[in-house]
Amino acid sequence: MEIIIFLFLLILGYLSGSYLEKRHYKSIRARERKTLRVPIITFGAPIPDAQEAKLFVGSVVVSIDYFKMISAALINLVGGRVTVYETLLDRGRREALLRMKEDAMAWGADKIFNVRLETATIGGRYRDNNSLGSIEVIAYGTGVK
Repeated sequence: MEIIIFLFLLILGYLSGSYLEKRHYKSIRARERKTLRVPIITFGAPIPDAQEAKLFVGSVVVSIDYFKMISAALINLVGGRVTVYETLLDRGRREALLRMKEDAMAWGADKIFNVRLETATIGGRYRDNNSLGSIEVIAYGTGVK
C-alpha cells in the first residue's frame, strides 16, 4: 500500500510540475514578445551618448522539484545530458533577463548595454543539508534613454 501512495505522489508531482513549467514557459514567451523592441547588447560595448543611463537588475530563484531530482540522479548513474536541469537553468536565465528588461522599459530605456548574467546555487546537497536545490540567476545591465 505504501508503494502505491509513493507512486501516486510521484505521478502527481510529475504532472503538476510539468503543468506549472509549461505555464511558466508560455508566460515567458508572451513577455519576450512584448519586450522585443528593447535590444540587449551583451558584449563590452562603450555606452553611446545618451540623455540618461541607469543600472537595471533582474533576479529570480528557481527550485527543482523532487521528480526532477530523482530523474537527474538516475541519469547520473548512466551518464548523458541532464535535461531536467537544463530546463531549470533556461527558465531562470530567461526570467531574470525579462525582469531586467521590463524594469528598464518601465523607466523608458531604448537599449540595455553590457548585460551580464550571474548564477548561484542555494541549498541542495552539501554537508548535512538534504533540502532541494535552487538556483539564483541575476541579470544586470546599463539601460540608456
